[in-house]
Amino acid sequence: MPKLKSKSGAKKRFRLSAKGKVVMYHSGMRHNLRKRSQKTKRKARGNSIMADADARIVRKFIPYA
Repeated sequence: MPKLKSKSGAKKRFRLSAKGKVVMYHSGMRHNLRKRSQKTKRKARGNSIMADADARIVRKFIPYA
């Protein structure tokens, strides 16, 4: 069976934790921050674990992660 290719965008955006969960960073923290509330910016800091339904899709994009 041939090797599977990873999606380049997924390689840059997601990684797997030690337990195999998909770790993601929140969106909306690059520019135009003055129009977002402080609460929104605070909640988007750092990373978080992706929901299982979405993680199933992303795991196919990064087969060897």
